[in-house]
Amino acid sequence: MASGIEDAEGRGAALEVDTVGARVGIRAVAPMGELTLFCTPARARELAAALTLAADEADSAGPVRPVTVKVRELRRGDVREGDRAMTVDGIRVDGATAHVTWRSSAGRGWTQAYDADADITLRRRDGSR
Repeated sequence: MASGIEDAEGRGAALEVDTVGARVGIRAVAPMGELTLFCTPARARELAAALTLAADEADSAGPVRPVTVKVRELRRGDVREGDRAMTVDGIRVDGATAHVTWRSSAGRGWTQAYDADADITLRRRDGSR
């Protein structure tokens, strides 16, 4: 399965993120070399919000193919259809109830409970997962 990350020449690359003490480590590995960066947790959150915003803008530039799925079938990274971008950060199914943790493009998060068999329309779903 492709990682979805490429270098400037279109060759596969990898991005790894991990905690390093009280900092966040970001390691990019591509055929042309490797780069490791460290930042504060606050800066990592700013970077995550900027990446989310850029991803939403890139999605807006492409064709939109909404898809409807059962709440129990949601996956991390799915984006709900609507006026504001809401991305699935996590899901836990407990019998007939699904607890979905959402993340906004501003970085705010919250959890909502749904009937696990309810339909939900997604703005997009990455087919490579």
